[in-house]
Amino acid sequence: MKILCLNGINLNMFGKRDPAQYGTITLAEIDAQVKQLGQELGADVECFQTNFEGDMVEKIHKAHTDGIDAVMINAGAWTHYNYGIRDALAILKCPIIEVHMSNIHAREAFRHQSVIAEIAKGQFAGFGVDSYLLGLRAAISAVQTKA
Repeated sequence: MKILCLNGINLNMFGKRDPAQYGTITLAEIDAQVKQLGQELGADVECFQTNFEGDMVEKIHKAHTDGIDAVMINAGAWTHYNYGIRDALAILKCPIIEVHMSNIHAREAFRHQSVIAEIAKGQFAGFGVDSYLLGLRAAISAVQTKA
């Protein structure tokens, strides 16, 4: 089983950016935990981060071509307005799980809206790194249920 974990704009700054919201864990540490859990659960997890919209869209297109089994995405600020990334995700035939370190529904009003939510199987927000780990478990379960 192949799972793609996508991280969007500014998420490479985890550990440095706003520790009150995001804690001090780095994206490399999150990726390592996600990959480790994936191994334990029998999934090969690839992690990818970019600050460039076109690179994210190309990676999503490649996921479609490569037949990725599920996608987990924290699009960062793109979550709230980026219809190009949303439309690229909509091309996928696999489960999409949306994850966020912070609770986007308890923050500034503009963060309450997710353009990805309506095409996602579900969303985990506000649990720090556990949002990713719960999201991975949900992605694997969705693939197994679909099979």
